[in-house]
Amino acid sequence: MKIFVLNGHKYYPFAEGKLNKTLFDKIVEIVSKNNEVKTTIVEQGYDIDEEIEKFQWADVIIFQTPMNWFSVPWILKKYFDEVYRYGAFYAASEAYGEGGLMKGKKYMYSITCNISEKDFEKPNTFFDGKQIEDIILPLHKLQQFCGMTPVKAFFAFDVVHNPDVPKYLEELEAHISANILV
Repeated sequence: MKIFVLNGHKYYPFAEGKLNKTLFDKIVEIVSKNNEVKTTIVEQGYDIDEEIEKFQWADVIIFQTPMNWFSVPWILKKYFDEVYRYGAFYAASEAYGEGGLMKGKKYMYSITCNISEKDFEKPNTFFDGKQIEDIILPLHKLQQFCGMTPVKAFFAFDVVHNPDVPKYLEELEAHISANILV
């Protein structure tokens, strides 16, 4: 299998990206055992044509990113804006959203967030009974627009107030084994 792994973290003095790098490195370690792997660390720069080729080459794309304001950091959004080009990722279609040119490819989000998993269990609170996957619906629609198929996302919860890196690493490996490497 051919797997493309991206790290979409943006460095800030208050969010240095150590956890995202740790998870990114773990993903690469796990999937490299029996697969071909290519990587991009968005903040280190990229060549647009090479990135398009990586997507076209890959069977699976894994995005490691923090959740910033219920989405991805601006640097990853900029990456999408620059790399997801007409004619490579999507084309005109009679029905909106059905012109994706990346059909047959799967993608997975691995997201670090300060949200506690328990916040989704409480009715009549901030999330109004929504599930975590509902929160990232626009991110899923972005990939669906390009024809890709989702793999259940992985979330590392409560990363600021109650980080548990060994737990995240163990859960990430189990998640990838059950959802990607099957």
